[in-house]
Amino acid sequence: MTAAPADAPGLEALSPGATVLLKRLDALLEGLGTGSGAAPMIMPPLLPVAALSRLDVYDNFPHQALVVSTLDLTHHQEGEKCEEFAPDALEPALFGLPSAACFAVYLHHEGRALPDGTTVTVLGRCFRREEHYDGLRRLLGFHMREIVALGSYEFTQEHLHRFEERITALADALGLAVRKEAATDPFYDRGGQRALLQRLSPVKHEFLVDGLAIASLNVHRNFFGERCGITLDGTGQPVHTSCAAFGLERWLSVLYARFGSWEAATEAVVEAASALDGGALTGGAER
Repeated sequence: MTAAPADAPGLEALSPGATVLLKRLDALLEGLGTGSGAAPMIMPPLLPVAALSRLDVYDNFPHQALVVSTLDLTHHQEGEKCEEFAPDALEPALFGLPSAACFAVYLHHEGRALPDGTTVTVLGRCFRREEHYDGLRRLLGFHMREIVALGSYEFTQEHLHRFEERITALADALGLAVRKEAATDPFYDRGGQRALLQRLSPVKHEFLVDGLAIASLNVHRNFFGERCGITLDGTGQPVHTSCAAFGLERWLSVLYARFGSWEAATEAVVEAASALDGGALTGGAER
């Protein structure tokens, strides 16, 4: 399927066939967003640590955190082979590797007033430190396609309902037995009122195939609107946000298992896109 250096767990190279499938799949998923009005954007690969800290990333996801540091090689000897760098060779880490693609969307819109119904879709390279890695199922670095909604509470809830239908329709078209399950995502202080509200009304639902989460629907209420100062045009109130997220390599894993080869899986994705084109899945019924 893929190849990874023996000393680099969680880093997988995609074969030509897997690469073709990933591109085909992502084009379909991007179309789910643009078909209903989402603006396609490309976000920075790194984000300031200070900005991520304002979003409580290092409080809520410390186990996943990865940062980037420049080097002080004053004492480095020319020709010396380096397998790792000691802490005293690292300068202060000012940038972080994002664990989710949507963080960059909120930071990009920081301090802005947005019209209700603002939607953005991005393909992000995401990074997560894990206790273990498992082929394409669990990676250190991976691709995440997200469709992010910013606006009123009603709009963000409508966004979630729309994409639940689309995820289900896509899975059906591909013959994947998908199961929806409530999950937890600690966007909120575990001891605060938001945490209580999260327990009463889950903020994350995952869609699993053979025990692997391949997509999720996430509601953040007005958390990111408050932290980033993003307001709803005409009201001055913090926007609510929600997003649909797809881990592309995880999709590749289940599609390969389902169809037995990259070529057969790619053909199935193309056929699914064709069969669903112009229907509710791609937004054709809304135009």
